Amino acid sequence: MNNLEADLLRGLWYVACPSSEIAAGKMLGKTLMGEPVLIGRAANGSVFALRDICPHRGIPLRHGWFDGETVQCCYHGWRFDTGGTCVEIPSTHAAQTIDTSKITCGAYAAREQNGLIWIYFPENGERPEDGRQPAPPLLPDFAADAAPQLAIMLPFVCSVDHAALGLMDPTHAAFVHTSWWFKKNAKRLRPKEKPFAPSELGWAMVRHKLPPQNIAYKVLGDDVTTEIRYALPGLRIEHIQGSKHSVVGLTSITPIDSTHTEVRQMFWASMGWVRPFKPLIRHLMTVFLDQDRRVVVQQREGLKYNPKLMLINDADTQGRWWMQLKDEWVRSGAENRPFQNPVKARTLRWMS
Repeated sequence: MNNLEADLLRGLWYVACPSSEIAAGKMLGKTLMGEPVLIGRAANGSVFALRDICPHRGIPLRHGWFDGETVQCCYHGWRFDTGGTCVEIPSTHAAQTIDTSKITCGAYAAREQNGLIWIYFPENGERPEDGRQPAPPLLPDFAADAAPQLAIMLPFVCSVDHAALGLMDPTHAAFVHTSWWFKKNAKRLRPKEKPFAPSELGWAMVRHKLPPQNIAYKVLGDDVTTEIRYALPGLRIEHIQGSKHSVVGLTSITPIDSTHTEVRQMFWASMGWVRPFKPLIRHLMTVFLDQDRRVVVQQREGLKYNPKLMLINDADTQGRWWMQLKDEWVRSGAENRPFQNPVKARTLRWMS
């Protein structure tokens, strides 16, 4: 965590992009987990992900063409199906015999869920169902085919560790998120006390009531409560529930490589009248997330000198949990044993 770079966890599902970014017959090249990935949607609507390098001469396949069934390289016309297998080499002479089925560009398991495209990065070439995280996590209250009503993404010039620690930090808001519409009296710190408990691949701020004086929550009905979960490989899931409506917010942290990260914020809401307010809400979301982005860019100025960082109780306990979870994931995989969540239930106290 002291360094600019982060170790990237494998054997897990990562958010690649919203489903809406890729129409049928289209493809999108990205770098994820330090690897070239080509994401596409076949003519039948199914999504796929290939290693974005032609095995012939190494040119990225994204520079080629996709006819809805096969991807054709722009250099020599080699074609690959959506599973990554070569199906045609145009330059093959009639006198030659080449078994194209033995040639592959490589593929990743891809799945659509909750209006997002998830990609699985294996540890040792395993299929997700044979690994330690068979499927992406389901969101509470919303069907697996429910798409987010709002989604934004900002690239963070920092490692996934520092992006994660910044987003789970409970005490920075008074100094980073200062806008006329949020934390107007930011420097007036108040005592906070929240119970936490281990949850799947992470931990949760135990469900609790939200302040009734907050007008924004009144649209959800009475007795509004919230639970906030953090989970590997970089997910923050907030579930706000009232007597009438519920809202789920998902923040995903996906490494581009060891020093660059994509941070997405997405929301699902049961209220049907959100649509007219989308432009305003999207603007406010972007301003808020950009404040986090700017502070980690500033942080890099100091981190390049590799200082010894100081984490304190209780404000930085969640940061410690994050690193402990990562260490246990790597260690349990190397030792070929079940993952054992190192987080223990406790109450944390801080000023914010």
